[in-house]
Amino acid sequence: MTANDPETLAFYADEAVRYANQSQARAFDHLDAYLALLSPGARILELGCGGGDDTAHMLARGFDVVPTDGSPEIAAEAQKRLGIAVDVLQFEHIDADNAYDAVWASACLLHVPRAGLPAIISHINRALKPGGRFFASFKAGTAEGRDRFGRYFNYPSPQWLRQAYGEDRWHDIDIAALMGSGYDREPTQWLHVIATKQP
Repeated sequence: MTANDPETLAFYADEAVRYANQSQARAFDHLDAYLALLSPGARILELGCGGGDDTAHMLARGFDVVPTDGSPEIAAEAQKRLGIAVDVLQFEHIDADNAYDAVWASACLLHVPRAGLPAIISHINRALKPGGRFFASFKAGTAEGRDRFGRYFNYPSPQWLRQAYGEDRWHDIDIAALMGSGYDREPTQWLHVIATKQP
């Protein structure tokens, strides 16, 4: 099962410059709360880095960040902004083993087709060191579908996510629901998930 939706990738290819260079005020409260769980200088794999805002913030905080994005066009824009290498990495090609203290996947795994998500989470689990922490955020819902831009979303519930993560692979899985928005600027219920790998 592929982790990529062609229509979603086409959207990001067409909108790469605009998407990666959005000019809006950013708050990093949830990112800072996550970073507070990590050791200073921890090595972090970032998936779906977008324009690189989170990467820049983590680097400024002294963390060792490896930024990646599944869209070649978005990765190129992020690399121009950050001045460091940004690898193109499709989720199914994550093949690291016990390599990272943390994985940060903000608003990207929500595009993985439901049938493919458990395998991707398994790849991420393997990439983490024992006790490593994995953050991901999803738009909440009850059934997969598309937004007004044609992008695919898996729209999970907390219960569905716990099954997809496979609770036996994690020391704990914390899921918080909160309101926010996204690229579409529409009110959205988000699920923020922090899973800790078995020590």
